[in-house]
Amino acid sequence: MTAKPAKKRPKIILDSNSLFVPLQFKIDIFEQLRILLNQNFTFIVLSPVRRELEKLAQTGSPHLRKNAAYALKLIEKCELVETDEKTCADEAILETAARGNCAVFTNDRQLRKKLRDINVPVIYVRQKSRLEIDGRL
Repeated sequence: MTAKPAKKRPKIILDSNSLFVPLQFKIDIFEQLRILLNQNFTFIVLSPVRRELEKLAQTGSPHLRKNAAYALKLIEKCELVETDEKTCADEAILETAARGNCAVFTNDRQLRKKLRDINVPVIYVRQKSRLEIDGRL
């Protein structure tokens, strides 16, 4: 009897705005993603996204600083992937998703369109109450 190869867990890249969803819409993103996709995933945060949140936590408005600090706590549940320091968050997400066969969770309309143009599955908030996926994993 041969052992089955370990199934690789699919990956979801989280954009900074997706990490604001729990505060903004009262949605537990980790649980809702598991329900929506009916499986466990590896949650990925790219280093430019972390840097963006760290900057907001220090220099944003008081409300934004609070949200960014909360988002930085959520990152602790994710795998951090280092990318080129000069790359902006959206470019890093596009490159990593295209190369790594990952889905992306973002509410950024322009980024969603660019991801759909290169056939990357996109997860986003629908009607301020639930998550939806555009594309197939």
